[in-house]
Amino acid sequence: GGMGGGMGGGMMGGMMGGKGGGAPDMGAGGGGLTYGRRNVRLPPEVNRILYVRNLPYKISADELYDIFGKYGSLRQIRRGNGPETRGTCFVVYDDIYDAKNAMDHLSGFNVAGRYLVLLYYNPTKMQQKVDARSKREDIDRLKKKYGVE
Repeated sequence: GGMGGGMGGGMMGGMMGGKGGGAPDMGAGGGGLTYGRRNVRLPPEVNRILYVRNLPYKISADELYDIFGKYGSLRQIRRGNGPETRGTCFVVYDDIYDAKNAMDHLSGFNVAGRYLVLLYYNPTKMQQKVDARSKREDIDRLKKKYGVE
């Protein structure tokens, strides 16, 4: 449901001195909430921001927009260019469903002989330096999943 509640709330608000019904819609990012036009529950880690690793250093911004733009309208792409962040980028979608779609299709996507590693941006996890072990496990998991040696 959800639709009916929203309308009723609005009516009530009008009566009671114009306070809007309920909390404002926070848009994307409410973990597990139904969102927008499609009533699909999303896992809490889903985010409109994707963190992409293992990009070829030579890839151009245009190529990135080509690859990720297939799955929905992009707000922005930010590429890392320092020695620590080369080969990574953040891709920000306008719609969380597009981000999820890209995540589902582009994990392990081969670009110039490299396999992309996609993660949902997680502000709390990003603060801790990712240690090499979890990276290795990540790659092993992808290899198993895609049958790559």
